[in-house]
Formats: sequence, structure tokens, C-alpha cells
Amino acid sequence: MVGKKKKKKSAGEKSGQDEQTTTKMRRKEYEAEMAVLQGELVALQEWVKSTGAKICIVFEGRDTAGKGGTIKRIVERVSPRVFRVVALPTPTEREKSQMYLQRYMSHFPAAGEVVIFDRSWYNRAGVERVMGFCTPEQTERFLNMTPLVEKAMVDSGMILLKYWLEVSADEQTRRLESRMDDPRKTWKLSPMDMLSYSRWYDYSRARDAMFEATDTAWAPWYVVNNEVKKRGRLNIISHLLSQVPYEPFPGLDVELPKRQKAGDYREPTLAVRHIPTPF
Repeated sequence: MVGKKKKKKSAGEKSGQDEQTTTKMRRKEYEAEMAVLQGELVALQEWVKSTGAKICIVFEGRDTAGKGGTIKRIVERVSPRVFRVVALPTPTEREKSQMYLQRYMSHFPAAGEVVIFDRSWYNRAGVERVMGFCTPEQTERFLNMTPLVEKAMVDSGMILLKYWLEVSADEQTRRLESRMDDPRKTWKLSPMDMLSYSRWYDYSRARDAMFEATDTAWAPWYVVNNEVKKRGRLNIISHLLSQVPYEPFPGLDVELPKRQKAGDYREPTLAVRHIPTPF
């Protein structure tokens, strides 16, 4: 036996849901809190670079649960050379012939990297299972194998964090309808989203089985109530920071040097094209 699994919560229990997490938040307050947390993410980044740490973060959840928006705020103020987002497309025929986890392993973090998976190998336990893209035997094999793979990841020195973002059925409906009405969001809609929407309880059963098999002491699942996106994002980033033993960033002790004098340089008159300035 590799390790003892943690005690599971009942399938019907709404993890972390309370009055505060379902109350709207003022944008000014939200942005002020986010600025502080993003400053801490920069400190985490510098610690990762200096120590050679390896951090792997997995985001899963129902459609419209807010994974993309959360990831966007995490990486908004940090270096893309340290924080890397992985959102893999549908596997190719060659990838389908590989060991299932193989195409994900090539994206695992090396020293000095933070890799964020916008959906991950857990596709097999969720959408592939519900939509019939894999057999029940393949799903069972995946659920049995994944805790062992994640144990190897953690034993190699990797920090592995797994987040499941949860929303209510009513909130999912509201978010999908807002995508239909907003030309900036229609690209997020697909026939798969409509099928997923109709199979709410199939996804619930798949989620429960996934938690039962893969919520371990070395790689636990953290469930986030994301009914209010602003609060959910702040809670996730705050929790993420609490799970990494980074050091506060001391700041830079630098001063701007004096700029050289123009001397005999004169601005030339160039026949260049300027863009229109309607605003």
C-alpha cells in the first residue's frame, strides 16, 4: 500500500460553501486584494527561480466553473518564462495510441518552473467517461494508476496542487446563457458544452468516483466554491500561496542611472506611417 487515503466528504456535501462565498464583492475591494496576492505571486516566482522548485497546478471543474478566468489572474503579473499554462487540444491519432498519461508528462515542470494545467489528465475521469470517449475498463485503470503516478511526482520533489472548481446548476445555466448573448464569449461555446450541460448528474457521479479514487494524502483535491468568481479567485490564489514555502521578495535595491546627453543628435524627419487616433 502506497499511502493512506484521506477521509472523503459525502457526495451531497457542498464543500466550502457558506454565506460569505456566495455574497457579491465590490470591484474596488477585489482589485485591492488581488494586487496584494499578485505581488505575493511575484515573490513566489522569484523563490521558484532561485531554488529550482517545481510546481504543478491542476484546475478541473464543470463547464463555466471559472477555470480560465482564475488562471488568467494568476499569470497576469508574472513571467511566462516561469509560469506556463498548458491547455492541450484533442489528442491526435498518434497520441491516442500512447500510454494515456504520456502526452501530459512532457509538460511537467522542470526546475524553476510553475506549470498550470487548464484541464489535465483528469479528462479521462470526467468528460471522456461521461461522453463515452473511453471504456469503463480504461476509466477504472486510470483511477487505479493515477495515485501511483502522482506519488512518483511528489516523491521527485514536485509540489502538486489539484483544484476542483464547483458551481451550482443555476449558476452554470446563467453563465452559459450569458455566453450566448455576448459576442466576446461565443467562442467558449461548443456542441460538447451543450451535451455536458444536459448530463449534470452523470458528471456528478464521475466527480465523486474521481475524488474517491484520487484524493490522497500526498495529492489531495481542494474543492473551491466558485459561485462568486471574484471571491473564488482570491480564495484559490491565497490557498495556493499557503501551500508553497516561498520566501518574501526582498525587493530591488537599484536606482535609475543618469541618461546620456543628446550631444549632436537631432530627431530626423521620417516618412513613417502613424496609426489613426480616433480615441
